[in-house]
Amino acid sequence: MSLGPSSTYNPAQAWSALAPLLAGQPRVRLSRDAGKTYPQKHERALTEALPTFPAAVRIFGKDGTCAAIFLDFDSSVAGVDWVQADVRAVQAWLHSCGARWIEDYSPNGGRHVYIPLEQRVTFSEARDLVEALGARYRTLDKTPHQNLIHGCMRTPGSPHKRGGHQELAMSLNMAYDIARRPNSASVWTAMNVDLAGAIGAVRALRLEQTFTPTADEAHKLQHPAGRMSRLMQLMAQTGLYDSNRYASDSEARQAIITGAAAAGMELTDVERRMMQGTWPGLASFYARYASRHRVPAMRRDWLNAVSYLSKDPGSRDGKNNARISPTSQPPTQPPGIQANLISTNPDTEHRFIRTWRNALRLKEQAYTDSRTGLARRMVLRSLGEAAHMTASRFVEFGARSIAVATGLDHTTVGSHLRALRSESDPLVTLVEQGRGTKGDLYMLTMPEEVKAAAEDLTWRKGKIHALRPVFRELGLPAAFVYEALEHSPGLSTAEIVKLTRLSRTAVSEALEVMAAWNMIARDTTRAWAVVSRTSLKDLAEHFGVLEAVAAQLQRYRIERILWKEWLSKNVNTVAELLSPGEEYPWEAFEGPPDEWALADMAFTNVG
Repeated sequence: MSLGPSSTYNPAQAWSALAPLLAGQPRVRLSRDAGKTYPQKHERALTEALPTFPAAVRIFGKDGTCAAIFLDFDSSVAGVDWVQADVRAVQAWLHSCGARWIEDYSPNGGRHVYIPLEQRVTFSEARDLVEALGARYRTLDKTPHQNLIHGCMRTPGSPHKRGGHQELAMSLNMAYDIARRPNSASVWTAMNVDLAGAIGAVRALRLEQTFTPTADEAHKLQHPAGRMSRLMQLMAQTGLYDSNRYASDSEARQAIITGAAAAGMELTDVERRMMQGTWPGLASFYARYASRHRVPAMRRDWLNAVSYLSKDPGSRDGKNNARISPTSQPPTQPPGIQANLISTNPDTEHRFIRTWRNALRLKEQAYTDSRTGLARRMVLRSLGEAAHMTASRFVEFGARSIAVATGLDHTTVGSHLRALRSESDPLVTLVEQGRGTKGDLYMLTMPEEVKAAAEDLTWRKGKIHALRPVFRELGLPAAFVYEALEHSPGLSTAEIVKLTRLSRTAVSEALEVMAAWNMIARDTTRAWAVVSRTSLKDLAEHFGVLEAVAAQLQRYRIERILWKEWLSKNVNTVAELLSPGEEYPWEAFEGPPDEWALADMAFTNVG
């Protein structure tokens, strides 16, 4: 390819030529906050076009390996002079190993050194080498190579947060030649041999450090049947493990495979997570094998795991509480005031709730697209989902359960509920305040101002959802845009703005984010629609959001235990206050049947 005159630096040309060759996978993350953060939700397919925002390529691939070593020398640590001294020292060392490298510099004085590799190396190997160098050179930032999922770096040509671009410290022709003819395996070996002592030291230091979560925490968090422990999932995702517990990558990977088998997964489930990049840490543990030997190696480990579990059936015993909500159990029968006012017939209740959803659609235009307004709209959706769940317009799910459903903190949920019930013509009414372990009892209410219109509207087909886990990462605007497309596929951007009542900027950004993850796509008429084959659950697992949900559930479960202990010591009638049985499994509910949306509208008059 022609790169133009070497004396003229062109950022777009540098990006186009080098970014695809240096990246561990063809993905790039954009920073929309002037280079402060590079969130996963702003990840895009890597193209040759120069991004308009600061952009960092992913260092590691889906298989947990990298095509180059990225050395980031940070001028904020000890100043520009120290950076230059460290870079010169590293370059002298690379030259002594027979290596070739690419160098660029930032407008703020920081410098990057890239070492392209002919044979990709695993996450553990790359991390060991970079940490060893970091022990030598003060300004070297080791963190990009310490994070398998989020490790990324700006490459030559990328816009910089202070203006300007990453600029090559050499001609583009020379840099392109190095990227096209990367360092051989013998050079990589020479680098590791020279650093053998330092690599041994960083590994020894790792043995002395406490890994989070610790082995003790892992025991507490483990759910042997139905769900892998959080520790095993983190290991599979990040490739990080407690060196005191597992002596090598081989032992760590066997532990993960055994954990997956014990949780009831199939081998194909594990293979899919590795191939899709959901578990790059586990994939990196198999990268030491040639590609044709990786699947057979994993299947051998799987057989070993199954054999071990069959000899130790107790490893599968135990109750799986991963899907149990830590909040108040909803009533199966209407309490007190309910029985005299409202029919307990589930069909009647579902029809009322469907009509209430129409009222919500009509009235939510009063809520702005501010963070507060969007949160209240989502809280109302969670109440509608809970009502369908129990086939009753009365909802006694505690604030913590609604917090799990909306991704909000339970204290925030409480303030939103107080505001919603205080409105002049509210969609929800407080029937009875909570006591003991029972939550506040709310009733879905049909506002008089929209009651007639709500009853005349056709029921919307499909389920009502609170905040599905993937949108904890992608944001509330994306959740509302996706909801609109689920119910009305084939919408233009302008139509989505009208339906969601969000700003055009928020809608455009949400569409861009979801299109980048293949959640939605445009057809030939430029209309948007949901890509049904893209699993929201798989994406949530890929983002690591399910772990955040599990952590929230675990925290609330502990808080509930402490609350019950306090009640047992301070309330004489505690037996009357404690809800019997298990908590309601919020996450297990799939919503009302779609047939309700097709029922005869004559049955909607239940107000």
